[in-house]
Amino acid sequence: MDFKGSDTIPGPRTEDHLPHTAQAAVKIVIVGGFGVGKTTMVGSVSEIRPLTTEETMTQAGVGVDDNYGSESKTATTVAMDFGRISITDQLVLYLFGTPGQERFWFLWNGLFEGALGAVVLIDTRRLEVSFDVIGRLEERGVPFVVAVNSFPDAPRYPISDLRTALDLAEEIPIIDCDARRRASSRDVLMTLLRFLHALARAKAGT
Repeated sequence: MDFKGSDTIPGPRTEDHLPHTAQAAVKIVIVGGFGVGKTTMVGSVSEIRPLTTEETMTQAGVGVDDNYGSESKTATTVAMDFGRISITDQLVLYLFGTPGQERFWFLWNGLFEGALGAVVLIDTRRLEVSFDVIGRLEERGVPFVVAVNSFPDAPRYPISDLRTALDLAEEIPIIDCDARRRASSRDVLMTLLRFLHALARAKAGT
């Protein structure tokens, strides 16, 4: 078949190619409740054009999805977000953002397969939506860090108060972030990698 003109099937962009120096790839999952900024974080930090599965929200979700605090949100992730970031020339992170609505949580099983760790993104206006998310990670034994996304109208709490409210162990890192900023999102990922490294060293020492 002769592919010409508008029938041409484009290949990946040059900037999307995996660096030839890459030697190791790690799967990281970004989780959280509805509207906490997961898609935003993947998009801000990814070095490739992120893959998103956002769909327009309709009346069918009224009374089903809790969008308190995100009333202006018009689209939602229904499967996953995907991005990639090179931490070093040799280490690449594959980022998978999960859907926030509970009715799509059945998709988490596949997304968590092979994941080394997770970022729990939270919104202090709606801390309660994070309880089930954290509980699922703990049940699966997936190591995670907590990132507090900075919304302009969100209340600020001391880290110690957040740790108590979320019932988190003392060793689990909690970090402030702005999911819109690449540098801030990258700091969150680096915090997770350092935490995973510390866990691995502690396990090796036992």
